[in-house]
Amino acid sequence: MDLKPIGDLAKDILGEVNKAIVGQAQNLELMLTSLLCGGHVLLEGAPGSGKTLMAQAFAWSLSLEFGRIQFTPDLMPGDVIGTNLFNFQTNSFALTKGPIFAQILLADEINRAPPKTQAALLQAMSERSVTIDRQNYDLGEEFMVVATQNPIEQQGTYPLPEAQLDRFLFKLAVDYPTEAEELEIVQRHGHGQARREQSAYGIRAVVDRERLAQAREAATQIKLSDELAQYAVALIRASRGHPWIETGASTRAAASLAIASRAYAAIKGRDFVAPDDVKALLAPLARHRLVLSPAADIEGITADQAVAELINQAPAPR
Repeated sequence: MDLKPIGDLAKDILGEVNKAIVGQAQNLELMLTSLLCGGHVLLEGAPGSGKTLMAQAFAWSLSLEFGRIQFTPDLMPGDVIGTNLFNFQTNSFALTKGPIFAQILLADEINRAPPKTQAALLQAMSERSVTIDRQNYDLGEEFMVVATQNPIEQQGTYPLPEAQLDRFLFKLAVDYPTEAEELEIVQRHGHGQARREQSAYGIRAVVDRERLAQAREAATQIKLSDELAQYAVALIRASRGHPWIETGASTRAAASLAIASRAYAAIKGRDFVAPDDVKALLAPLARHRLVLSPAADIEGITADQAVAELINQAPAPR
């Protein structure tokens, strides 16, 4: 099959994003994977690690409508999805759309809003539509949420509900750069204004809706063998009975692992899914879906360590 649409799309997007972002190659590949299979991404990292800029640069490279919500403790659901307001001139109600009416939505510091406001995203993330006063409004097939959160500060934050976490395809850990990468960041961006706009980075919109649709269609044609499908299911099911894990990954996670593996293989230039693709995606796909047992918490076991244990215990097909 022809993988050129996917290869060209990945090359063009990464070429533009890397004008602003140094490093984070794996995370950018996974954001591309999510884009190809219509998933949402949660970026977690310390303040100043480039989460917001990475989400913005990614959106800037796409010829899609970009929206941003800065989540705060006083943000209400209506501030996210919009509301019907009475127009005294026309003597009727008119819809005032919220910032969720976009194709690429940056939900910045999502864990600073209370659960009822976070829940305003649930329908949009699952069905790509919102309901306002019993009227349904479509958001389009391109709708994608890129959310950020800070894992360090606890004051003034609210943990995301498990139901909402399950709707994120990946949770990506944005770590500190290497010394060489940090030096390049300082040399490249350590002058002028602390905050610069898209034009200052020189990022162009290189992917439109048509190109994205073609690449997504090509990704669905990637072959996933029955043995690898069984392997993906076995990994997810193993998470539900492991002593380190109190609540395992969902059936949605198993289906998402198969979908994402196809897109990831395509980005790697292959028309078939390999066992290593499934293994590489399991941690970012499952780390936010697992609830660790009290015993694991006491022993200091992390979700990523639990995922590594699942991979070690489940034999991969050859």
